[in-house]
Amino acid sequence: MVDVTGYTIKQIILSSWTTESTTTTSAQTTPQPFGKKPQFDLLYPLKQWMDNLDIKNVKLAHWICHWIPAQCPFERDIKLFGKTLFHIPPLCKLNPFYEQFVSLRFRALCYLADECGEDISAYC
Repeated sequence: MVDVTGYTIKQIILSSWTTESTTTTSAQTTPQPFGKKPQFDLLYPLKQWMDNLDIKNVKLAHWICHWIPAQCPFERDIKLFGKTLFHIPPLCKLNPFYEQFVSLRFRALCYLADECGEDISAYC
């Protein structure tokens, strides 16, 4: 069994010594979970570029809608004799650019539907 009383008492003592000025400065910063260091995202510039990409070309919009799927293609149910043996969950969310791809596809669909007046039912 782990003795946590020492840790708890230290936390209580430290929290009782904090003043109003230190609590206001700590409230302005983003709190980090205990034991976690702030992470540096090396992919952030590329994610920002993808988020800021404007769709103004019909061919590009069609190409994006064609190559970025509407659903995760990796999700599967493995069946044998009509009974599900196991389920493979969607793995797309493991992709660090998942949100950017979904957003890019959505913007391309909106461009085709709103500005070009095309029927996008083939891509849904």
